Amino acid sequence: MGGPSAEREVSLSSGRECAKALRTAGFDVIEIDAGADLVERLADAKPACVFNALHGRWGEDGCVQGLLEWLRIPYTHSGVLASALAMDKARAKQAFAAAGLPVLQSVIASKDEVMARHVLPAPYVVKPNNEGSSVGVYLVMDGANSPPNLSEQMPDEVMVETYAPGREMTVSVMGDQALCVTEIITEGWYDYDAKYRPGGSRHVVPAEIPSEITEVCLDYALRAHRVLGCRGLSRTDFRWDEGRGLEGLVLLETNTQPGMTPTSLSPEQAAHCGHDFPALCAWLVEDASCDR
Repeated sequence: MGGPSAEREVSLSSGRECAKALRTAGFDVIEIDAGADLVERLADAKPACVFNALHGRWGEDGCVQGLLEWLRIPYTHSGVLASALAMDKARAKQAFAAAGLPVLQSVIASKDEVMARHVLPAPYVVKPNNEGSSVGVYLVMDGANSPPNLSEQMPDEVMVETYAPGREMTVSVMGDQALCVTEIITEGWYDYDAKYRPGGSRHVVPAEIPSEITEVCLDYALRAHRVLGCRGLSRTDFRWDEGRGLEGLVLLETNTQPGMTPTSLSPEQAAHCGHDFPALCAWLVEDASCDR
């Protein structure tokens, strides 16, 4: 839990909740705030399994997964390749498009170029290519007189993506089963605060949408999980412009380390399908493995 990424605080919250749930499920749990001494901490703990509650870079991009493969310690969630591929939004979208899944037009551009001119016609979104939790996301709407002024914390290269209007939806995949569709309702942009602040968003589970859209969302999420080579738990996000029917449904991205906090989406979906939070965490431990 924890770690050095921009999502450290979310990871600490996830870690605390998962540790509590695992103890409820009967496991002996040691909480480790992942830092430069992680190898030594793991060597001292000698765990039978690592529950990966890290978010963001180093924790869900294949880095800690590679370390655990080297140490031959089984771990939860996706392996090295799936984690690295999902975290690189541009390459993940290439894989999705090759599999026939609907994605948005996007380009990778330098930070300086994005601040100098409109790289794509507005409306568009600017975001890091390898961060999650809506960290560093800029929305440029129609009529914007100038390109966005990006913060110093943004990386030198960013993704610029066509903005998709419509309803925000998400589907979790647990093992080989797509659970259900949740609609996320917010006042404005579904940003970091809306995701993690209690009351920042409202989740409708299951989403009140036509059965055809539900079935396609479930199918797309399971296909995305398989295309990337995920295991354990993943969550795929969508936008749906209902005025365009099925053609208005687009896949935004897949998260291989979904949040596990009290306001998180995947635990809500698992509970809707009969898996309470301790049971979900226990299942992840039982599903843990090494890829090699």
